[in-house]
Amino acid sequence: MEKFEAMFYNEHELGRLFTAFRGDRMELVVLIAAYYGLRRSEIIGLKWDAIDFEKKTITIREKAYVISENGKSITKFDNQLKTNSSHRTLPLIPFIADLLREKKQRNEYLAEILKNEYCHDYDEYICTDNLGHLITPVYVTDHFASMIRKHRLKKLRFHDLRHSCASLLLASGIPMKAIQEWLGHSTFQVTADFYSHLDYNSKIDSADAIAQVLGACRDAAGGTET
Repeated sequence: MEKFEAMFYNEHELGRLFTAFRGDRMELVVLIAAYYGLRRSEIIGLKWDAIDFEKKTITIREKAYVISENGKSITKFDNQLKTNSSHRTLPLIPFIADLLREKKQRNEYLAEILKNEYCHDYDEYICTDNLGHLITPVYVTDHFASMIRKHRLKKLRFHDLRHSCASLLLASGIPMKAIQEWLGHSTFQVTADFYSHLDYNSKIDSADAIAQVLGACRDAAGGTET
């Protein structure tokens, strides 16, 4: 069976992506995906009560999913995530915290000035547009693909932002076990299967270690010659 190799954006490509989505209704969705590597379902399922600004944490505990009813795609929510490990509490990154505060203030302002035109059905949820409507999983996938084409970025699925997050963590020297916990994989082996081919730092460390050990052996052997 051929081993899966994840597609991802590097730092420069992510910078171009962030620029493309600046001011877009999906900007916060894209940034959360890149910074936290959350699944699409986890991002859309985020509620405001998952954010603790005082303790500086974000808790992933609900997902959004899509069903078809009468030919229409309907978004539902469930607290049964993909695995037990998917339920996780992570540090709230200051930049994301600032964006969330701004989003909360903007929601309150828009609700006040738009009055009856503002939808309150999804007040609990973070990922809404300026009219209060939920940003749906289907919209995330379709709009992301459309923006990639429009801005002539390297073709990538929205889910590949999760892989991009993992690759940058690896490149920064974060241990694979910590990445497993950050992404909410069920086991260490799942993480290793996805990203071991990207673990450049461990390969460099291995090369340095073996060169040092065998170099010392070689020197010792050379020193015994007569």
